[in-house]
Amino acid sequence: MAKNTNLDLRNQVIYQVFTRQYSKENNFKGVTKDLQRIKDLGTDIVYLLPIHPIGVKNKKGDLGCPYSIQDYRKICQDLGTFYDFEELVNKTHELGMKFMIDVVYNHTSRDSRLLNVHPEYFYKNEQGEFANRVGDWWDVTDLDYTNKDLWDELIDTLVFWAKLGVDGFRCDVATLVPLEFWKEARKALKAVNPDFILLAESVEPGFVKGIRDMGFEAASDCELYEAFDVLYDYDIYSYYLDYLRNRKNLNVWLNELNRQQTTYPKNYIKSHCLENHDQVRSAAFVKDEVRLRNLDALIYFLRGTTFIYNGQEALDEIQQSLFDIDLVNWDNLGKYDLSNLMKKCSEIKKNPLFKESNYDIILEELEVAHLKYENDEEVMEIILNVGNVEGSVKVSLPDGIYHNLFDNKGIEVKDSLVEVNKNPLVIKCNK
Repeated sequence: MAKNTNLDLRNQVIYQVFTRQYSKENNFKGVTKDLQRIKDLGTDIVYLLPIHPIGVKNKKGDLGCPYSIQDYRKICQDLGTFYDFEELVNKTHELGMKFMIDVVYNHTSRDSRLLNVHPEYFYKNEQGEFANRVGDWWDVTDLDYTNKDLWDELIDTLVFWAKLGVDGFRCDVATLVPLEFWKEARKALKAVNPDFILLAESVEPGFVKGIRDMGFEAASDCELYEAFDVLYDYDIYSYYLDYLRNRKNLNVWLNELNRQQTTYPKNYIKSHCLENHDQVRSAAFVKDEVRLRNLDALIYFLRGTTFIYNGQEALDEIQQSLFDIDLVNWDNLGKYDLSNLMKKCSEIKKNPLFKESNYDIILEELEVAHLKYENDEEVMEIILNVGNVEGSVKVSLPDGIYHNLFDNKGIEVKDSLVEVNKNPLVIKCNK
């Protein structure tokens, strides 16, 4: 773990925006006008998918993939101008939120500025052809980090955006980029902004092994924590998906979340999500309102940074295309949506217990998630009815009537048992 990581990130919420799909305007202005609503959800950090010009050569779909980048220092004209971008950054800051963008440093488009100007910066296969190491990414070509001049070029670009007011980067497939590069980049960015945030898209263990078996380098999560503040939770994401498909396996997923506490450094931070631009929508799997509400609450109350994807609050069921116009469905907003739940969960998440305390996930026979946070002064127990079940759960709290922080209703603990509720139960008391 980066030793100077700010643990306040454990109390914070990232809201991911796919600018092209976010609004009918398909641009920065469409996001800017909605920033107050995003803020009101309890968002601390706004993060945008890549904002740069998209490659034309070998492009996928009508518009191409935003992760196939032509020029790291320019703005995609379809999204707006530099002025529009700066207006979005400034408005985000005015509302008290931080602003992050995507960094895609494993590869560029096959007609990128760098490839044209510095072909020596790029990986070539055994036939001497520009190529990529992951077979299905045929619209991009990989960078070659054995050339140290490339490092200077890319770090200068990161600093360029940091000086424009960007507060952090989400680093695409960070696992495939040399760890030493990220360490140098971190030093340069911290010199510009001591509070700069680095979020790594770490990948599934099977992907790491596959790349290594091909003879290439791929960093583990433990290694990435040397340079990054926050990592994806893809190390356990397959267990979450398995639970969605097979409800008998909830405790397998929860046990893997518990395992993270002993696998990673003590000050580790994971970003917990139900969905993102690469993954299926949770509302497409879970049709039960009670289950979905409690699953959404769970990602706020797990230790780590909460990660929300635009449209999640509106129960959008469609995973938007990366290659064509495919707008987020906002029809549920103001009717049946998760906005109020997210607001309340974000408010509760600001409690210092989520930052530094003893933390346990208690495995139950019922299909519920039972979390416990505790320090010398107080204890918080959280019971989330992710299975929409009935029954009771044993807690460590003395018998009595407690206040549910989630809905302000009274909750009785009797004989050390509490009845499972349809709503999240969040009970805190002094010792």
